[in-house]
Amino acid sequence: MLVNRAVVITGIDVIAPGGVGKKEFWNLLTSGRTATRDISFFDPSAFRSRIAGECDFNPASVGLQPREIRRMDRATQFAVTCASESLADSGLDMGTVDPTRVGVSLGSAVGATTSIEREYLVLSDSGREWLMDEGHLSPHMYDYMVPSAAAAEVAWRTGAEGPVAMVATGCTAGLDAVGRAYEKIMDGSADVMFAGATDTPVSPIVVACFDAIKATTPRNDDAEHASRPFDATRNGFVLAEGAAVMVLEEREHAMARGARIYAEVASHATRCNAYHMTGLRPDGREMAEAIRHALADARCAPESIDYVNAHGSGTRQNDRHETAAFKDALGAHAYRTPVSSIKSMIGHSLGAIGSIEVAACALAIDNDVIPPTANLHEPDPECDLDYVPLEAREVPVNTVLSVGSGFGGFQSAVVLRSPELAA
Repeated sequence: MLVNRAVVITGIDVIAPGGVGKKEFWNLLTSGRTATRDISFFDPSAFRSRIAGECDFNPASVGLQPREIRRMDRATQFAVTCASESLADSGLDMGTVDPTRVGVSLGSAVGATTSIEREYLVLSDSGREWLMDEGHLSPHMYDYMVPSAAAAEVAWRTGAEGPVAMVATGCTAGLDAVGRAYEKIMDGSADVMFAGATDTPVSPIVVACFDAIKATTPRNDDAEHASRPFDATRNGFVLAEGAAVMVLEEREHAMARGARIYAEVASHATRCNAYHMTGLRPDGREMAEAIRHALADARCAPESIDYVNAHGSGTRQNDRHETAAFKDALGAHAYRTPVSSIKSMIGHSLGAIGSIEVAACALAIDNDVIPPTANLHEPDPECDLDYVPLEAREVPVNTVLSVGSGFGGFQSAVVLRSPELAA
């Protein structure tokens, strides 16, 4: 990495349940409102878990043309919309920069699942036909099958001609996409990166997959309060969709044009537990290791962390796992550090959630407000940290740790800090 380079966030846009756009998203989080509801995209009556975090997104209303809407999967629509809006938010004039110094790092866990499932149902006549007539196939099926198509669409929309790639590390993809963008700027490969993630998994095949392993909550009679991380009555996560894309810039590049800076991305670290596809050891060792490396790379002492944005999925093993990881990595400071999970309000959008959480952390630093953990009424004795229950907290927020945990054993951590603290 080059000496004296630093990475800052100058543009943010989010599409999330209950909040399409940065302002609406932040208003939802700080109010402590929840946006999980009964699934309306299809008839969920056959499934164990019948609730989700759905986004009220109209592609035509954000300027996408009919041909673009037909060509792009819903997840790609989310990504290009967020990229365009984050570019506008940043104030960056792409006509004044070298496009070969601008890249894209986009993450996703399940890619264009929505469109692939839809096309299969058309081709097979809803599963009735084994031999299928390709004449009924969408001409855009290749774009749906290849995850990198979404990153390419963002590059075309923004004019980025530098390093462009898709990150597919499951539920840590959003964090890791931001981490990759950070690394590309730090090593001198780019000056500007569009970084984030997108997923639209509220579809029958994905719901069925999580039903099979009983990872999602069956609390169908109370969708609004079903996502309850760290609560003693939690019994699984609420599936959701969403996206966030941020403009990351080399600090001097941003300062030279007088850009508004939300936060500095100070480090990223990731580890794999090489243990189990879905299982987690209760001691949280691998997440703790990722946290320690992220803190070391950011030159941050554990005592400097003002807020931890938890993975906080609401499964019993995850919440125990990361509570142990925080204690291991932060020591006694873990008991003094506010921790919260925004999944309590917007659900778990798989690969997208990590980038949405980074956006929330940047806004927390910018506004000196910690979002709450909604629905936390009955704390689990095994989860005995300060989880900011029910109401947002106005306190100085200078340095933030955001973590993620993903199927396959992935454990990732990102450190953000106030631009005033940047070296």
